[in-house]
Amino acid sequence: MKLSPEEARRRIEELREQIEQHNYNYFVLNQPTISDAEYDKLLRELQTLEEQFPQFKSPTSPTQRVGAPPQTQFKTVRHSLPMLSLANAFSDDEVREFDARVKKLAERDQIEYVAEPKFDGLAVELVYEDGVFVLGSTRGDGETGEDVTANLKTIKSIPLKLRTDLPIPKRLEVRGEVYMEIEDFRKLNEAREEAGEPLFANPRNAAAGSLRQLDPTITAQRRLHMFCYDVGQTVGIEFHSQEELLETLPRYGLRVCPIYRVCKNIDEALEFYREMQERREELPYETDGVVIKVNDFRIREMVGEVSRNPRWAIAYKFPPKQATTRVKDIIVQVGRTGKLTPVAVLEPVPLGGVTVQHATLHNQDEIDKKDIRIGDWVLIQRAGDVIPEVVQPIVSRRTGAEKPFTMPERCPVCGDRVIRLPDEVDYRCVNISCPARLKESILHYASKGAADIEGLGERWVEALMNAGLVKEIPDLYRLKERLLELMRLERMGAKLAENLLNAIEKSKKISLARFIYGLGIRHVGEHLAELLAQRFRSLEALMSASEEELLTVEEVGPTVAQSIFSFFRDERNREMIRKLREAGVQIIEEISPHKAGALAGKTFVFTGTLKHFTRSQAEAAVKARGARVSSSVSRKTDYVVAGEEPGSKLERARALGVTVLSEEEFRQLIEEG
Repeated sequence: MKLSPEEARRRIEELREQIEQHNYNYFVLNQPTISDAEYDKLLRELQTLEEQFPQFKSPTSPTQRVGAPPQTQFKTVRHSLPMLSLANAFSDDEVREFDARVKKLAERDQIEYVAEPKFDGLAVELVYEDGVFVLGSTRGDGETGEDVTANLKTIKSIPLKLRTDLPIPKRLEVRGEVYMEIEDFRKLNEAREEAGEPLFANPRNAAAGSLRQLDPTITAQRRLHMFCYDVGQTVGIEFHSQEELLETLPRYGLRVCPIYRVCKNIDEALEFYREMQERREELPYETDGVVIKVNDFRIREMVGEVSRNPRWAIAYKFPPKQATTRVKDIIVQVGRTGKLTPVAVLEPVPLGGVTVQHATLHNQDEIDKKDIRIGDWVLIQRAGDVIPEVVQPIVSRRTGAEKPFTMPERCPVCGDRVIRLPDEVDYRCVNISCPARLKESILHYASKGAADIEGLGERWVEALMNAGLVKEIPDLYRLKERLLELMRLERMGAKLAENLLNAIEKSKKISLARFIYGLGIRHVGEHLAELLAQRFRSLEALMSASEEELLTVEEVGPTVAQSIFSFFRDERNREMIRKLREAGVQIIEEISPHKAGALAGKTFVFTGTLKHFTRSQAEAAVKARGARVSSSVSRKTDYVVAGEEPGSKLERARALGVTVLSEEEFRQLIEEG
């Protein structure tokens, strides 16, 4: 139906309001109310209308988050008020000395503080005039920074205009941290490694590098987030405490970290620090300490600042995630695609709460660039990676006995040839039957993002292969026929065997996206597997797709298309898929939007342990039917699925009157839906 200009204007305004509300629900409240597919549909409709009726375009429209042309350089921005850096503390004694100084300057016996996580990202400032985001800049030297407005607009957690449920200030300068979550950092580095691009050292560097791209479309492809924690100059609004600031900013649509604590004294702040130190490995983002701030802004004025640091705040840093050790040897590991990865064997050293004995060296080019040698003393770090990496050699400690490293000409596992293609940085074993490749392929297939076979780790895969029980992935599903042999494995036992076989049996039902990812196709990660599943909707359609058809998928270029096409043209891979299906693997295919049934748009929350589904399978099942999964229960939750030993979510669901389903009721519902 063709709309009149007036009808289009009203619909455009309605869509903008809906999309911004959904952004607020998702990023600020952490309570999304629609699926990603529904969100994308609204955004596409808005884009179409704005193209048809350009007179209604607006710089604050959600469609304008990407679209600025690339820049040749960043302009300089002077901050209205300096963005001060914080003094650091490295012990309880130093924090208590800080507390004593504050008490003396404020002439108080007790000071109330607010303790917040210290984020390891890039400090920025957002400027809003009459509620509209007009300027964004980096901290720079504290006095001046770089204009990165266009790049900041691509971050969906940053509102382009403030919400209107409060009086809008004439001017509001908001300060905070742009960061990248650890999982997104890992995926970004995986993609860069596959593409032969230099890797980012840690999430902070990845966030900074992404935000300082001259082309905003590149920034938009990176999953960046922002937490707000301070303000600069304000006109038309006044804050009296840090607690008030953190409670008020979300009402304007500005995201703050929900993990903070108002502390009556410095002892409570130190207790929060210790709690955060224990939790830091569980958080989805990097933190490198806790910031302790005087809560009352009047007391802050009395305490003042010195040089470039405020006297009323201090950053209590966590123990470093870097350490110094010696490279005893460099060995080579072989991955599922045949890729050879050099790994440093280190003298054991404590780092980030664990003892480190190995660190990745990525590839030969990286070793040559950093000039790392066997016998070197090196600086290592853990920053988002499970396996630490070598930052640099300590050249001043060399004795002359250190030995350079070169990649072997033969695979260290099977002895076959090793090649390096002209446009790649990696060396690869050419033998598709290499035992190392098979082991990694099985581990990948069993991983959480794929078949999610709980308990099938590296130790058991090696044991199964050494015993001849598993020679290819489909053999996993025949293990129940060889139960006695399985139980003979060292330290296996009847109970462990039963648990493993049950986990394998559960994995027989798998979503199309997870199955595609589990195949281990080169260049195809979890995100791209989902895109392929959404585009082709069945494995048969994907397997028969031409390179031209594959290129129609978003984020698929010629190299990736050729890799997918070649994988499915290889008869050995097709035979493996056939054997998996013969063994009982059921691939849950994607449902077209027009076929989505009664579950479309519904919200599910899972609690407790399910007998016949893994959590990943249950979530995949509802997503395949157009529903979404949330981690928390609210009045907008449609169903809570309660397994064995459910947690507090069940009590909250009952209190709110949310429908609670048993596992059997859930199974019936998804079959009908």
